[in-house]
Amino acid sequence: MSLFGQDRSFLEALTAQDRRALLAEGAPRVYEPGAVMIRERDTSAYVLALLSGWAVVSVETERGTRLILALRGAGEVVGDLAAVDQGPRSATVTALGRVDAVSVSGDRFRRFLAARPHATSLIMRQLSARLRSADVERRSLASETVLQRLAARIAELAQRAGRRGPGGTVLEIPLPQHDLAAAIGATREAVAKALRQLRDQNVVRTGQRQVVVTDMAVLLRLAQGRSQRTAGPAEKTPPAV
Repeated sequence: MSLFGQDRSFLEALTAQDRRALLAEGAPRVYEPGAVMIRERDTSAYVLALLSGWAVVSVETERGTRLILALRGAGEVVGDLAAVDQGPRSATVTALGRVDAVSVSGDRFRRFLAARPHATSLIMRQLSARLRSADVERRSLASETVLQRLAARIAELAQRAGRRGPGGTVLEIPLPQHDLAAAIGATREAVAKALRQLRDQNVVRTGQRQVVVTDMAVLLRLAQGRSQRTAGPAEKTPPAV
């Protein structure tokens, strides 16, 4: 399960010439924190190339709750699926903080891809990776506990967007509890309970919109469904006699 895209973003994977050509096709846009950049089920087809900041990709479930599918950062494009297949938007994209982007119309984006097979290949690979990630996410929701899913999410955030501090790794993307809940398909109450378990085991510290990972090794073991401690020599099962 992953909130992030591929290691190399779409803009990074383009040649410098193609990157300049794509950005020249659009117009700059600035989104303030909380602004809706793309709305689910809308029929617009523009693509946003993100230059800075973070955006949250989410959908509304049949129960009326919000499920966060991904986080998208600088160098990535959002809205490309609707631009390619010209169907309704499949998700909502919301600015987590200030986001600077370039908006490219669907027509211009399709012409850009048609003239550059390499760029088309990159988009297809990106769409394929997102489908695979969705399959993994469905398996996770069906088979893993809230604690496992939360531990995995926090570990990923720390590894992909964390900074080392004196007391551990500080998550640079400050997701509040309700967003953490939406990112693992759980209730806010269940996430609060799981966070309390992680704090009690001295795996994380939490503050106002801040999570600090203090023991990454234990966090990763919990994400794998293993207990906090590994068995020592005295705790191992004795051999059969």
